[in-house]
Amino acid sequence: MKLPITAYASITHRVSGVFLFVGVGLLIWMLDASLSSPESFASLTNTLTSVPVKLLLWAVLAGAAYHSVAGIKHLIMDFGIGESLEGGVMGARIVIASAVVLTLLAGAWIW
Repeated sequence: MKLPITAYASITHRVSGVFLFVGVGLLIWMLDASLSSPESFASLTNTLTSVPVKLLLWAVLAGAAYHSVAGIKHLIMDFGIGESLEGGVMGARIVIASAVVLTLLAGAWIW
């Protein structure tokens, strides 16, 4: 059975929400470490230069980008825009394309 693009967009929106729930813990830890003391800020700065940490941060930002764009699509649909089958497919394509662009921009910012 082949799922339509709207189903993939919906499933990945839910998965990205769960991923963000965990990823926000990482971001809160980073905020705490950056504000605790000058020494912990320097340690965090050194940690953020490693490739695995950059990849993890990029993944969290990619999840946030996708989840945000898909959430905006849902808000627009709540106003009755794009509720048809064609509108749903177009909205899913726009969400995926926008998320790819935002993820690439986040990667350029991190690296």
